[in-house]
Amino acid sequence: MTQPGTWQARLTVTRAPAVTVLIRLYVGAVFLSEGILKFLRPDAQGTGRFDRAGILVPGFFAPLDGVFEIACGALILTGLLTRLATVPMIVNMLGALLITKLPILWGDAPLFDGTSGWWDFAHESRTDLAQLCGSLFLLLAGAGALSLDARLARAGTIPAAATRGAGR
Repeated sequence: MTQPGTWQARLTVTRAPAVTVLIRLYVGAVFLSEGILKFLRPDAQGTGRFDRAGILVPGFFAPLDGVFEIACGALILTGLLTRLATVPMIVNMLGALLITKLPILWGDAPLFDGTSGWWDFAHESRTDLAQLCGSLFLLLAGAGALSLDARLARAGTIPAAATRGAGR
């Protein structure tokens, strides 16, 4: 049993409302599907895309990214260890924005030939920014009442006392 106030309890306890499931379903589904696509369409979405973006060792990093997106997307979808699962996805989205989207601002983005400036950056980075914001929200708020994290807390796996101060 997880002790109140432990880091394990803080990772899983949530006081977020049930409607948080909408953010969780969106964020988790996008990560899960994008991870799967890295394997189904390696040239367009996986190794080939990583290579065109100039990412070193694309044969290693594209599959690694795909595995993390699949695993973390599934955890986020189910609401299990949601806060923990969002951390690598926040790093993932920051990397995507810095490596593939930020160069659009000065017209030097290998994946987006012919695009440059603020409006092209805003357009091309919209999904990455939504995923980043959704992941940050879930990190701070937790999985919500309709999640495995909340169910485990209600079942006594995580003592009720651990919920005091959750969501800080």
